[in-house]
Amino acid sequence: MPISPAAARPESPSRPVPSRPVVPAARPESPSRPVPSRPVVPAARPLVSPGPVQAARPAAAPRPVPAARPDRATAPHSTPLFAVAGGQLVAAPRPAPGGGRAGRRPSSNPYLRLLATPGARAFTAGNLIARLPMGMFSVSAVIMIAGSRGSYALAGAVTATGLAATAVVAPFTARLVDRFGQARVAVPATALAVLGSLALVLCVHHDAPAWTLFAAYAATATTPNTGGMSRARWAHLHRGDPAALHTANSFEQAADELCFMLGPVLAATLCGALFPEAGTLVGAVLLMSGVLVFAAQRATEPPVTPRTRTVASPLRTPGMPALLAVFLATGAVFGAMEVVSIAHAGGAILALQAAGSCAAGLVYGSLRPARNVRLRLLLCLAAMTALMSLPLLAAAGSASLPVLAACLLVAGAATAPTMVTGMTLVQRSTRPEQLNEGMTLAVTALLGGIAAGAATGGWLVEHAGTATGYAAPTAAAALALVIAGAGTAGRRGSRAG
Repeated sequence: MPISPAAARPESPSRPVPSRPVVPAARPESPSRPVPSRPVVPAARPLVSPGPVQAARPAAAPRPVPAARPDRATAPHSTPLFAVAGGQLVAAPRPAPGGGRAGRRPSSNPYLRLLATPGARAFTAGNLIARLPMGMFSVSAVIMIAGSRGSYALAGAVTATGLAATAVVAPFTARLVDRFGQARVAVPATALAVLGSLALVLCVHHDAPAWTLFAAYAATATTPNTGGMSRARWAHLHRGDPAALHTANSFEQAADELCFMLGPVLAATLCGALFPEAGTLVGAVLLMSGVLVFAAQRATEPPVTPRTRTVASPLRTPGMPALLAVFLATGAVFGAMEVVSIAHAGGAILALQAAGSCAAGLVYGSLRPARNVRLRLLLCLAAMTALMSLPLLAAAGSASLPVLAACLLVAGAATAPTMVTGMTLVQRSTRPEQLNEGMTLAVTALLGGIAAGAATGGWLVEHAGTATGYAAPTAAAALALVIAGAGTAGRRGSRAG
């Protein structure tokens, strides 16, 4: 009996066609019809839903695919899949590679997520370069002036004058930054500060009169608060996201500790290995280069808010004076601890306190932000007061140097969380168009406290000994706790009234 052409051809898998009923064909497919990636041979009967298989019809070997047709393995991922449902071919989208994940899974590390913000790495790199000299200039100036003039008293007086000038000029510089933008103000202000540093080098090198040293170093007071500008950018990029802002503030505080830990070491190494002016010159180059890189990142710069009326100073914001007083007392902790530790065991041991603060800041940033930030500040200040008593106990008990070093490392663990929480309160208490000014006021209060603490600690060391001198940072931390508690109680009373 003759076999029809349709029955003689073996049955093969369905060819991918659009979603429509498959109509059985009684004749072979015309060669002129476009052929898909895999051949589909029509069957002698219509396709139906799965049923019993006829045993009388043996399965034939699949027909080889011509080499000219693309192989299935090389088909693009966008090719849809087809399935038989109710006698029809239904198109289904092909799943995305990697188990159906449309994109890359975000990192669980909060700092990696923070730096993944568009433009964040660029302005952070520039800011770190510009911030490193902040820990270099004072040490370099002391080494340079004391080496050439033979007077540590003159060197200390010059650096103290520069600190006082910065406390006066910095808030005005920050106000200009808020009003005209970071790039327009930071670059010329940094250029003036760098010229002051270069003038100091020339005056020291050419044995100029002593008053020129004071004038030159005072000119460096126009250095913008690069840490505050960086925090302002984070606040702009992550406004409305307390968790990301908490991580950003912790990152910035850890960066501060790292720069103030590495800066003095780098300055002392340059001045000792090269020449006395090397620390100041390298610091000036790093400062100018970092600010130029930072200012060039215009995409992340906070926009300037036009002021249609006179805006009151952040000092008049409710709660801000008490908060600045807390920063003043906290700065006294740092200043007193620095002088007393140098007198007791040398300056290298201070790196342990900075290292403990840096590590604690990074860990603190990975935690959830506090719902009640003022209560968190009280807890941090209480912890700092308790931990600052450890060096006092170690020095009073004539403990060995490794024990004192371990106490300083642990004591530093409370400083970064305290500073992060305090800066968060400053950001919340300051108007958005005055954010740079508000944070610069906090830094100015901190610098004033460092100067006062250094003077107090030095007086105690000279008149009562180094062991008693460790009482100064403990007392300053307790004073900061009392001020913060009084400020919180005052706010509650004003709300109740």
